[in-house]
Amino acid sequence: MSKLVFVTGGVCSSLGKGIAAASIGALLEARGWRVSMIKIDPYLNVDAGTMSPYQHGEVFVTDDGAETDLDLGNYSRFTNSPLSRANSITTGQIYQTVISKEREGRYLGRTVQVIPHITDEIKSQILRIAQNDHTDITIVEIGGTVGDIESVPFLEAQRQLILELGRENCLSVHLTLVPMVGGGELKTKPTQHSVKELLELGIQPDILLCRTKIELDESLRRKISNFTNVPFNSVLSAIDVPLSIYEIPVIYHRQGLDLIVLNKLALPVRDADMEAWNRVVDSLYHPQKTITIVMVGKYVELQDTYKSIDEALVHGGIANGFKLDIVKIDAEKLEKEADPESLLGQADGILIPGGFGQRGIEGMVVAARYARTHKIPYLGICLGMQVMVIEYARNVVGLANANSTEFDPSTENPVISLLADQIDVKNYGGTMRLGKSPSEIIRQDSNIYRAYNQNTILERHRHRYEVSNRYRQKLSEWGLVISALTPDHSLVEACEWSDHPWSVGVQFHPEFQSKPLSPHPLFRAFTQAASERQ
Repeated sequence: MSKLVFVTGGVCSSLGKGIAAASIGALLEARGWRVSMIKIDPYLNVDAGTMSPYQHGEVFVTDDGAETDLDLGNYSRFTNSPLSRANSITTGQIYQTVISKEREGRYLGRTVQVIPHITDEIKSQILRIAQNDHTDITIVEIGGTVGDIESVPFLEAQRQLILELGRENCLSVHLTLVPMVGGGELKTKPTQHSVKELLELGIQPDILLCRTKIELDESLRRKISNFTNVPFNSVLSAIDVPLSIYEIPVIYHRQGLDLIVLNKLALPVRDADMEAWNRVVDSLYHPQKTITIVMVGKYVELQDTYKSIDEALVHGGIANGFKLDIVKIDAEKLEKEADPESLLGQADGILIPGGFGQRGIEGMVVAARYARTHKIPYLGICLGMQVMVIEYARNVVGLANANSTEFDPSTENPVISLLADQIDVKNYGGTMRLGKSPSEIIRQDSNIYRAYNQNTILERHRHRYEVSNRYRQKLSEWGLVISALTPDHSLVEACEWSDHPWSVGVQFHPEFQSKPLSPHPLFRAFTQAASERQ
């Protein structure tokens, strides 16, 4: 049975609970401990798969095809925690499970209630991960804000687990806000009230992480300690970082957060190996050069919509010693622009990410054509690969009305379409290719082979439409390089433009496996190609 670390948040949302939880995991791993991460989301959706990016940011996909909250992406980037659908818990999942059990008669006719049946199911799902023999410490992030009615059952489950397992086996970390008001004064009252609400639920926090613009001085930390009953040395500053979230583990390490966690959990203190994280921070502060990557997408006005891609690009820059200036352009704006040069001319590299629906597609086609004809390094991910094929079919092969049946069901040349066995499936999830699966690189003279340097790769998918096999031979005859296929050679997994310095379109999502300590080979190769083009 592993130890449990609960991470909660107060005052307001979006303070960075996910980054705090991931940073704790990174620090514990740096001291040789094995961690598992769990994210609890209090919404009633069963998962994030059908939620709009405008509502919830990106959907992060695990190896087993779970569509989860973007915080699991942070866990993946900061730690080596194995992630699956079991690591993502939602209110919808919990209630669905309990109601299914009730319908099956498994509660023996008893009245089904929030306590104990909902809280017992929450505890059961947490302990399913915590009881893994390969885990020393399980970190559980409870989403939402203390005081929200939606989070109460999860906080009650936390209280019960602390009582049942003992305080030496459970730790409560609470992230709060210490705002700065006029004149630069920091105010501790919101933190005091947040801890008070937590205490009313029966939970005494062991560690306070105080989100603040500047580091808290000793007097403020003592004041917060006195009013919250949290030891002085466990009141830490979660300061705004000037450059990158990858500074946060280093900042927490300097304040001794990992030592406090281990001491409170009565675990041996091993030496910390922070060399890799220090190298990452040093690379961010001392880049050799700056390159500009233009991303043309559907949801560019929202910060978290392409979170994993943004971070994977940063990782590629770290690998090569570059700083990346990521310029995001709304594909619809590009559709209306008479001269694409005015928006795309600044690009050292062009990236088109994934997405669903017709909106903005013609703008993406313009961007793909610009990258191809102006010899700009191009990376197309999922929809970005499909757009690459559509553009090539129209402007090189001569199929003027080529399209995807997703955008034009009656197109005469459906170069992108559903497979025959998908067409009559009504459940959206039923037509998705989800999770990790192998691809075979069939061209060793390709950019994708030079990036991976191996014939078989494993990557995560999340898409519905495929390159139509009716057009594969014709596209190849006109110079489109089909560089990777599924192992049975039935589906296209990657393609490239011939006579182009660097271009790769992939049907999968490589961004989900990139980490700052091990950048993904495609993003490493793409940023290097952009640098050479510059």
